[in-house]
Amino acid sequence: MDNVNCLLSFLYTLLVHDIRSALETVGLDSCVGFMHRDRPGRPSLALDLMEEFRPFIADRLVLSLINREQVKKDGFKKSESGAVLMDDDTRKEVLVAYQKRKQEEIMHPYLKENIPVGMSFYVQALLLARYLRGDLDGYPVFIWK
Repeated sequence: MDNVNCLLSFLYTLLVHDIRSALETVGLDSCVGFMHRDRPGRPSLALDLMEEFRPFIADRLVLSLINREQVKKDGFKKSESGAVLMDDDTRKEVLVAYQKRKQEEIMHPYLKENIPVGMSFYVQALLLARYLRGDLDGYPVFIWK
């Protein structure tokens, strides 16, 4: 019901779709989760894995977009129902920033290798799959400092 939550919701949606794709790529069912309740059509496992990335990618990106004034108050409209919607230019700005963020390289905390941020979804999905299949003793959670 406000501009910041509109941005967060949009980025969470993008993030969960990317993570769902990564999980399905490594052969995991994105709808069978551990922390989120299983419901028909709900990608519970993707939502579980997304928890590792929300602060690092979505929340941080929203703050950057606001602080750098890449998104402005007039890029949002409030509908009669009270919902807040982004205009096309704001949506494009957010999408471009998200794609750029995914291309940035980081040192993966477990692999100790430089990888693009967007590849970390796949790496974590692969590590989770290896843990569930008994190839790893524990699941190395993605924690970025």
